[in-house]
Amino acid sequence: MKGKIIKGIAGFYYVQCGGDVYECKARGIFRKDRKKPLVGDDVEMDVLSAEERTGNIAVLLPRRSELIRPAVANVDQALVIFAIVKPQPNFNLLDRFLIRMEQQRIPCIICFNKLDMDAAGVCAEYEEIYRRAGYQTLPVSAGQRINIDRVRELLRGKTTTVAGPSGVGKSSLINCLQDSVVMETGGISQKIERGRHTTRHSELIAVEPDTFILDTPGFSSLGLFDLEKEELAEYYREFAPYERDCRFGGCSHLSEPICGVRQAVESGGISRMRYENYRLLYEELKDRKRY
Repeated sequence: MKGKIIKGIAGFYYVQCGGDVYECKARGIFRKDRKKPLVGDDVEMDVLSAEERTGNIAVLLPRRSELIRPAVANVDQALVIFAIVKPQPNFNLLDRFLIRMEQQRIPCIICFNKLDMDAAGVCAEYEEIYRRAGYQTLPVSAGQRINIDRVRELLRGKTTTVAGPSGVGKSSLINCLQDSVVMETGGISQKIERGRHTTRHSELIAVEPDTFILDTPGFSSLGLFDLEKEELAEYYREFAPYERDCRFGGCSHLSEPICGVRQAVESGGISRMRYENYRLLYEELKDRKRY
């Protein structure tokens, strides 16, 4: 039988076949070949007991894509969720996530949640910054169910990893999109205004036929791996049109005498916030290589 791994816990893999879910173990040959089944994998399985819904994973089918963190397979796109307020968005963390997804060639949609709490009207500004950077953005309110149908349209027919910091409303949004799995929701620590982790493992959830969302544990930090400082500018798409005005090829956009990117920042063509994040990440990468 063919199915899809929707969850993996403590060496057991839960494989969805049609309307049934089987608890499976992976055959020893995978360890021998140094292959590990991942959530999202399409597999062939041998049924051990139809009544008890148990089986063995016999074959891992070819993967369309593979993410390292979170370790999942066959993802078509990422929906990264940040709250507009409570907690305040950490844009340096958002930029790190966007870079991570681009490294793995996964298209990314940015979802700004808690629109109903945007008394200051800052969401439009946030959207504009990232639209100008080449990303699709969408404001929503899971609490008031604003724009949930638009989210559903973006997910339809795809497997989407849903990620973001703890406390931004990921689980609440997932609960709005489907009713087969009720995700535990957590509050915000009033002292540090940081979310409490509620998702402890990756789980694939069916929204519609051929439409899956992958909930992953919330993150509070992300390192930049396998990236040289000279490569960082490639992941800031909005820099490209202005780099032709840089005097030097391979300009770092930090201190060179004539730099089209810095000129664009001063004139408003590039977001100063995005540029400052670039500068901080560049220095982080430089220091990492030094030590």
